[in-house]
Amino acid sequence: MMKRNLLMGCIALLGWQIAAAQDTVKVWTLHDCLSYALENNIELQQNRNTYLAGLEDTKEAKAAQLPSLTASTTQGFTNYPSGNASENNSYTATYGVNADMTLYAGGRLRTAVRQQDVQNSIDALTVEESANDIRVAIVQAYLQTLYAAEAVTIAESTAEISRAQRDRAAEMKEAGSISRADLAQFESQLASDRYQVTVARTSLDDCRLQLKQLLELDIADEMRIASPEISEEEVLAALAPKTDIYAAALEAMPEIRRGELAVEAAELGVRQAKAGFLPSLSLSAGIGSGYMSGNSYESGTQIWNRFNENVGVTLSIPIFSNRSNRTAVNKARLEVANSRLSWQDLRKTLVRKVETAYLDAVSAQSQYLAANEKERYAFESFTLTSEQFAVGMKNIVEMLTAQNEYASARQEVLQAKYMALMNIELLNIYQGRDVTSNY
Repeated sequence: MMKRNLLMGCIALLGWQIAAAQDTVKVWTLHDCLSYALENNIELQQNRNTYLAGLEDTKEAKAAQLPSLTASTTQGFTNYPSGNASENNSYTATYGVNADMTLYAGGRLRTAVRQQDVQNSIDALTVEESANDIRVAIVQAYLQTLYAAEAVTIAESTAEISRAQRDRAAEMKEAGSISRADLAQFESQLASDRYQVTVARTSLDDCRLQLKQLLELDIADEMRIASPEISEEEVLAALAPKTDIYAAALEAMPEIRRGELAVEAAELGVRQAKAGFLPSLSLSAGIGSGYMSGNSYESGTQIWNRFNENVGVTLSIPIFSNRSNRTAVNKARLEVANSRLSWQDLRKTLVRKVETAYLDAVSAQSQYLAANEKERYAFESFTLTSEQFAVGMKNIVEMLTAQNEYASARQEVLQAKYMALMNIELLNIYQGRDVTSNY
């Protein structure tokens, strides 16, 4: 008795530990996934760093318009082996401070600052674009996981129905109402439905793994997905006209503004290239001194006597540059043309995305209504057929056909439901809106 009590106590303790471990596993909502991904995604962090590096480039471009100041010194030793032995070594030193400033460079410096400012805006929009891509991927993976979880529930329910039918068929076989071959068909149906449960669970595990990898969680991290109550109103939410959605997307999606700024940056590149044909003017100034050993002056006196000041203006006029300036201008103009084409392509891509998501959402909503009606009638048919089979009015083929049609109708409702939800959320993202808070 004592051994039995000890064994039961160990089993209870083990069960409590397993339950406690399950309770500590974080339950992830869609908003949890989005917040975590936007904070920890590696690609997004890299894009943010690129943006910050661009800000440093802007500071450098602005500083290029200011004077530069350098200090220098040179220490030298000279040996004259063939000279007087007492004076065959000479030490020299020079000291100087020099300043340089570009007065005019054809607008190149100001254009560089403006170009870098535009590039900073492009980098910031690239960060937003990456964030949107992450939102799309997370929404798709999360809803796919919810779909897989409900598919498991449906598969288990179908298998339970088959088990009940098999058990009843076994009783009917014992009573002589059906043959062993008929019972075997029920056994086969149950085995098939149990196999579908395994397939559904495997699919759910795969969906969880994909979501976990998108979140870049560690291999030891476990995750549980929340089970939100999704109302029919959410599935059948009214959609704005697709032209209105597209207009909102043009304003909200960062890649469209990024494409526009890329054209502006390319046009500034043309201006930058044209500056190569213009003269440049720079100002330089400096002070310096030095001394040499062996001279008649002491080093301190030499430094004062050799102290000098200088100032100069340099004018550079390009005359012939082996066509490098002309080539730079022509290539810059081609870059403008390519940037415009890329911008147009971004707009067309957005049209396709919006229209595809809109039509898929409308189609899924219609399918959801039709599938709900089909499920209702399939359930009614299955119920009646089960009752008629029990009294011998229906054969086993009709019975199993009605059961499979009901299971298929439930699956069609589930597919239409999540297809509608996913495309509604995509349209929300395209319009710059938050995803549904109920997830």
